[in-house]
Amino acid sequence: MHHTTDNGPSPGTRTPSGPPSTLLAMGPGIAERLLTEDHRARLTGLVRTDPTLIAHQLSDPPPAVAAALAEAELLLTCWGAPPLTAGVLDAAPRLRAVVHAAGTVKHHITDACWERGIAVTSAAAANARPVAEYTLAAILFAGKNILGSAQRYRNLRTHHDWREELDRAGNYRRTVGVVGASRIGRRVIELLRPFDLDVLLYDPYVDAAGAAALGVESVPLGELCARAHVVSVHAPEIPATRHMIGAAQLSAMPDGSTLINTSRGSLIDESALLPELVSGRLRAVLDVTEPELPPADSPLYDLPNVLLTPHVAGSLGGEIHRMADQALDEVERYTRGLPFADPVHPAALDHSA
Repeated sequence: MHHTTDNGPSPGTRTPSGPPSTLLAMGPGIAERLLTEDHRARLTGLVRTDPTLIAHQLSDPPPAVAAALAEAELLLTCWGAPPLTAGVLDAAPRLRAVVHAAGTVKHHITDACWERGIAVTSAAAANARPVAEYTLAAILFAGKNILGSAQRYRNLRTHHDWREELDRAGNYRRTVGVVGASRIGRRVIELLRPFDLDVLLYDPYVDAAGAAALGVESVPLGELCARAHVVSVHAPEIPATRHMIGAAQLSAMPDGSTLINTSRGSLIDESALLPELVSGRLRAVLDVTEPELPPADSPLYDLPNVLLTPHVAGSLGGEIHRMADQALDEVERYTRGLPFADPVHPAALDHSA
């Protein structure tokens, strides 16, 4: 149950009374990648913090971290943030809010946070953009059969009638199936609008009217797999979605169609997918697998109809700074007594990433 405490205003707002004491909590080396000098200057201009003090653990912290935690009203977290257990929160009696400069908060926000009325926001919107951009590129390349033709060109190294071989390729009036109207799924739909593509959507939480508002057609998962030339998975990793793309869905996909997964490996039954890929009937672009690192002898590394990437669709390099920008925007809103622009609601976590 999400409820507020009786010692202040509603979650996400505060009565400005000077800069809030803030502690950074994230994995080793993350803060150095996340925050530029400009970000650090902006942060120290907004809150009271030591930007060089990074909490990598909170359950048994070193003295300096323990002292900062006891005073902290706000936590700025990112990848590798330690779990905020009841014991940690007992040691942080002034904590009111957590700003997460990354996507999902499931790894560190616990029920104890919601029970104590702590407000939470994340930079999931900022992290969704590069994933959607990766997906857009994968969809357009799949339509042109770029992976297959590049492999063939490398092997042939001579003149060839590519127009005849690729006679059925191209992106005009192709059908794309989006599985999951998540933040990333919706961004993919948005990015696909300029192209002459028909877009199907499967999401049990979006009805026909909601799909129409997105400019797509809502269909059952089996129908989506049977009609789409490209199926792109953007559902969250929850018990209900484990192996949601299994033998029945894969067998329904037309010969030569492409499966794209930038969500989580567990959403696809790899034991059912591998035979389809080994036979060459289907193609795949996989940024995530189960396990996260495929075994060294996995066929996925060498199959010519598979593009396997090492979980790089999300923010990396300079894209990480977009998440820092969004997080600091939320920190600024908090310091001004405004509610978060992009709050995380506990009820939504049951069916979101």
